[in-house]
Amino acid sequence: MTVENQLDPPQEVRGLASDSGFESFPVAPGHRVNVRSGPGTNYSIMKVLPYDATVWIRCQCSGTTVSGPYGTTDIWDCIGNGLFVSDAYVRTGSDGYVANRCG
Repeated sequence: MTVENQLDPPQEVRGLASDSGFESFPVAPGHRVNVRSGPGTNYSIMKVLPYDATVWIRCQCSGTTVSGPYGTTDIWDCIGNGLFVSDAYVRTGSDGYVANRCG
């Protein structure tokens, strides 16, 4: 991975959907989370979220099962066009869906 694929300031992450009306959620503290091109670990890493990032969930869908700080889940959060993070790393306060399903 090159440095160009990493998001540096948290405000760059916020710019993905901050003015769109989507609900925001914090990423697990102490984790830099991979942003993938689809809902699974088999998809390419497009970016890496910085520590203490906030994401705006546009929609959610099922994909690869991932274990993280907030449990084990197959839910993936779409945070932008073709940009997905595992819900296991996002503090939504729920073990289920908190946004509309993608598609």
